[in-house]
Amino acid sequence: MVLAVAIGGGSLLLFGVFLLIGPIPVILFDASAPLILLGNASLSILFFIQHSGMVRTSFRNRLARTVHPDYHLAIYSIASGIALTTVVLLWQPSKTVIIHAEGLLRFVALAISALAIIGFSWGVQALGSFDTFGLVSVKVHMRGKQLRPPTFVLRGPYLWVRHPLYFFIIVLFWSAPDVALDRLLFNILWTLWIIVGSFFEERDLVAAFGEKYRRYQKNVPMLLPLRVPRTPEF
Repeated sequence: MVLAVAIGGGSLLLFGVFLLIGPIPVILFDASAPLILLGNASLSILFFIQHSGMVRTSFRNRLARTVHPDYHLAIYSIASGIALTTVVLLWQPSKTVIIHAEGLLRFVALAISALAIIGFSWGVQALGSFDTFGLVSVKVHMRGKQLRPPTFVLRGPYLWVRHPLYFFIIVLFWSAPDVALDRLLFNILWTLWIIVGSFFEERDLVAAFGEKYRRYQKNVPMLLPLRVPRTPEF
């Protein structure tokens, strides 16, 4: 539990700093621009494989053969924290600056970033029980009890889009006032990964909630809030 909070939480703080102020590499490699971009892309892909692979039901089922399922989220938090920290600390900055916003434009970009952070927090709060680091699962297991099955409750930004956390993080990606070539690569790769991952996550959610989630899919957009929300009946 301590490792899950320290490594998982620490990596999220580092990632937040990375998104807001740019790369913070502990080692700077003397490499050409194409090699820097290739290295950054490789770091991203390795993280995608780890992060998306461990969250899939098939992986959880295999892990459950050796580790109790209640420990999966904590192990996932530790592994993801290590992978994300590696990305942040080894990410190489590019000298090619594409956008450097100043004046009013910079203020608008920073304001959008702030709104995205507020929106993300709103989405987390709307979830109610968001066991980020798997602590609840471990505590329940240690007490000899069983976790309650997840309930399908909709409120807040989930009335606007099915994946508001992804929407707000994408907005945060693209609202950076300073964009070098490496940040552009980051924005493109990580946005595509989130979009593709959303489709895979949808399959797991349909398997978990069945017809309720299918009706939700028909009435609420996946990522872009293009409709005025109505009070759903699911």
